[in-house]
Amino acid sequence: GINAEYGYFKRINLRMNGDSAAYPHSSHFPGFGTHAAHHGSDPDMWDFKPIVPPISLSTTFKQSAPGVPPKYDYSRAGNPTRTAFEECIAKLEGASEGFAASSGLAATMLIVNTLKAGDHILVCDDVYGGTNRYFNRVVSNFGIEISMVDPIDLAKFEASIKDNTALVWLETPTNPTLKIIDIKAVCEMVDRRFEGKTKPVIVVDNTFATPYFQRPLELGATLVLSSVTKYINGHTDVCMGVICTNDTALAEKLRFLQLAVGPAPSPFDCYLALRGARTLHLRMRQHETNSITIARWLESGDKSGFVRKVIHPGLPSHPQHELAKRQMKGFSGMLSFVIDGGITEATLFLQSLKIFALAESLGGYESLAELPSVMTHASVPPEQREVIGISDSLIRLSVGIEEPEDLIADLAQAFDIVYNKRK
Repeated sequence: GINAEYGYFKRINLRMNGDSAAYPHSSHFPGFGTHAAHHGSDPDMWDFKPIVPPISLSTTFKQSAPGVPPKYDYSRAGNPTRTAFEECIAKLEGASEGFAASSGLAATMLIVNTLKAGDHILVCDDVYGGTNRYFNRVVSNFGIEISMVDPIDLAKFEASIKDNTALVWLETPTNPTLKIIDIKAVCEMVDRRFEGKTKPVIVVDNTFATPYFQRPLELGATLVLSSVTKYINGHTDVCMGVICTNDTALAEKLRFLQLAVGPAPSPFDCYLALRGARTLHLRMRQHETNSITIARWLESGDKSGFVRKVIHPGLPSHPQHELAKRQMKGFSGMLSFVIDGGITEATLFLQSLKIFALAESLGGYESLAELPSVMTHASVPPEQREVIGISDSLIRLSVGIEEPEDLIADLAQAFDIVYNKRK
């Protein structure tokens, strides 16, 4: 069954039987759930020893003498609630430092602000639509060169590195076509290319995988970024981003930019995001189980005749399935599929869903469905969408934590509406 191969119970059995090597991505990082539940909330940090860190709403803090502040002086520079969140996520990513921002794109902006005019950014071609828009319609106006290249072709990607490349931007799994990029191979490639020279910063957007399933820093990345809005918060009620690193010098720059540029998240949002992170491991297990169950049903179930292609890294049919098993500890709730037909069929299908909500974003407890070509990736030029594979028939699902049989029934009835009407 599905749980026997991919789910939580298989992971438990493998560990109990001492056979974790038999299925390389079958166990999460040691201690993850314990760190998620406790890190950043030591009661002894506070005189009154609260189990849950308090929400510190003050924007300023009393100083003992002019220019002699306590740990914090102004909330844009730092805040106790934000610190608790940053420490927790840094621990989960295997990092020494974490930096929260008011959105995933605000976190991206912080990283780009470490660059200067004349620098070059090499970006994987399939990224979140907002990242694409920011790089090509904003950053490119400031004398920074942008190249978007398919990283699956490692030789082509390496050939696109320039002497002035200062930032290499990866997103894996990619959004929305779920390509898997070999993080370690790209990092080793960059190391070879810049041996004895200043190496470009390598960023991995880990939003789709989360630190529960993938740790890019352990594979050689300099920075790992996540849209906290998605899985880390997990409740569709916070807009935030976070950057983590083990690079001390770069951490100092990012800390300065948090103050100087000012994309600070509110203390209340930090509190909510930390509360969400406490159950990340539990939610990701269910997202994983549900998404692979649905992916298999779409590929070979009774409605598979209405589906041209299913894209999920956990399926053997995925072109980077073996890489995904080596690089990741499992898979999240994200999958895409190509419906038989065009935008008419895709639109009616999405309008007919009852449990899945037709909405942008992803990673919440609830299931969402969208049409990237006219929603999350509408800002990507049509010719680029065509190259990447973002057609008007490509539907993206963010599979939530509901009962999988109810989600499959919802998809099935939507298929019936579309294809009964087409008859």
